[in-house]
Amino acid sequence: MKRSIALVGMLGVTAAAHAQSNVTLYGLIDTSLQYTNNQKGGTNYQMSSGVESGSRWGMKGSEDLGSGVKAIFQLENGFSSTTGTLGQNSRMFGRAAFIGITSDKVGSFTAGRQNEVSADFVGPLVASNQWAGGIGAHPGDTDNLYVNARISNSVKYISQNYGGFRIGGLFSLGGTAGDFNNNRIWSVAASYTTGALAIAASYIDTSRPNTALWDGTAGSAAISPNNTPIYSGYASARSLAVASVAANYTLGGARFGLAYSNSNFGDLGSAAAAAPIARFKGATVVFDNAEANFNYQVSPALLLGVAYDYTRTRGAGDAHYNQVNVGGDYNLSKRTDVYLTAAYQIASGVDSTGKAAVAALWPVTASSNSHQIVTALGLRHRF
Repeated sequence: MKRSIALVGMLGVTAAAHAQSNVTLYGLIDTSLQYTNNQKGGTNYQMSSGVESGSRWGMKGSEDLGSGVKAIFQLENGFSSTTGTLGQNSRMFGRAAFIGITSDKVGSFTAGRQNEVSADFVGPLVASNQWAGGIGAHPGDTDNLYVNARISNSVKYISQNYGGFRIGGLFSLGGTAGDFNNNRIWSVAASYTTGALAIAASYIDTSRPNTALWDGTAGSAAISPNNTPIYSGYASARSLAVASVAANYTLGGARFGLAYSNSNFGDLGSAAAAAPIARFKGATVVFDNAEANFNYQVSPALLLGVAYDYTRTRGAGDAHYNQVNVGGDYNLSKRTDVYLTAAYQIASGVDSTGKAAVAALWPVTASSNSHQIVTALGLRHRF
């Protein structure tokens, strides 16, 4: 159970403030044994952190300001449960670091490093965030629906629920003197939920995605284009625009889902990249991604799921990826569960490096051929 510590104990404020302010410490540890049939041509057995959910530790708090208004903050880091190292390119609070105001009537306004709004609205409706984990992310996660990229220097608004409708928006200041648009990001999203049906849509517009979203190709993080041939050759794009839509329908213990995203890399060759492809200069490449997913709550403790994902590139690209995910999750208690998840991907055509496309499931090293299988058996604990 999450434990709340009164701010009065930490900061020595008055008893009146003690009654209205609190800090919650929380976290999640996810460790698995993972098998991959082909990583650079060889079979691999390894221990991995965060296959189903990123391992994390954080704190969040609020102070009641009266009239239904509260001051809020959140600090959250990501880490490897197998090595103890920091995630998100070694940031102290790489997953979240923001402060803001929330109102019962209007919604919340926050500023700092945080998720962009497609992660809040569309992300929860795809299989990777429900039961499939990272290896269930769409090829390359170019639509960011698995939330690999967090947004620094951003301001964000998320509304309250108005008759089932919610809206949200984010704007990130690039922070480059004399070039307001460099590394600039904005996104908008909306959702509608009624009974068994949930629908959401989002749009993201990014300038210089290589640095704004992925920390530059020199980074060793899993989101770096260096780690996947699916889009490493497109990291030189001047812009990236992503439109996403998803829906879930629940019928008893069964949940059906559909999702579609369109990721448009524009003006290739105009920004720094580790492996720019000369023939792509000035071109555009589009990723079309479609997902169908299904999961069933067999019992209060056991959930089973299956998903199919198809991705193609067009324009400067000509690659196709077919991916199947299956998985199960069993709750040992309210805070601890075990999971088994597996993915199989087949690639064809020509990928972003200009070579024959190879399978590349996240976050493992790409296969040496068109096929790749990854399975993970893990234990997850929340505190």
